[in-house]
Amino acid sequence: MMEDKQKELDRQKIYRQYGLDSKKIPQHVAIIMDGNGRWARKRFLPRTAGHKAGSEALRTIIKTSVELNIKYLTVYVFSTENWKRSQIEVDFLMNLLKTLIIREIPTLNKNGARVRFLGALGDLPKDVQKNISIAEKETAHNQILNLNLMVNYGGRREMIDAVAKFLEQSKGEKQELTEEVFNECLYTRGMPDPDILVRTGGDVRISNYLLWQIAYSELFFLDTLWPDFGREELIQIVQQFQKRDRRFGGVK
Repeated sequence: MMEDKQKELDRQKIYRQYGLDSKKIPQHVAIIMDGNGRWARKRFLPRTAGHKAGSEALRTIIKTSVELNIKYLTVYVFSTENWKRSQIEVDFLMNLLKTLIIREIPTLNKNGARVRFLGALGDLPKDVQKNISIAEKETAHNQILNLNLMVNYGGRREMIDAVAKFLEQSKGEKQELTEEVFNECLYTRGMPDPDILVRTGGDVRISNYLLWQIAYSELFFLDTLWPDFGREELIQIVQQFQKRDRRFGGVK
């Protein structure tokens, strides 16, 4: 109880320090973590070094999200298109993912982060799937942050899977397909849509990410490469977010 009170005091201190309105903290932040390879190339390092540095950046952003009281953090880890990369890089990413999944469980529990893996998980190597199940089970009790790791994910694939799920549930009977019904067929069912979508790395495109869910998200495209994206950068994004006028298609 005392620990929770101290965390809240620390959070309010951060809000005051950065001029943040506690009532306008985004509930859900989605991130396209781009630029690992270019970060490594600039330093004459192999691409694998960039991915390792990127995992450190994610650890920082998870901690910062907890500090700011962001409830959902959704990050693009591996897309359905990433299988087109070299076999060496794909194998490295799968091994890195398999290792990090287990290694990070104590830190996730310390931060109160519940991890979910969303995507076409059945296509992943069996040992990766096994560790995914372990991590989800070991962090299921956490309630401070919902961390969604999008693995073998594609927005179009998600919508096709959602339609298939809807048809399966309807069992041939006529059923109205509403936005609410469709939401419950998505991988992200039960979660609020992202308030913010951040893409690092300099490219200005969505890259098949959360195509349905980001209809009214505030978009931030940064030149910063992902391994260089840290606590201050996320706080600056939240500061800018709080200054934006969100109308959701209406007029104020």
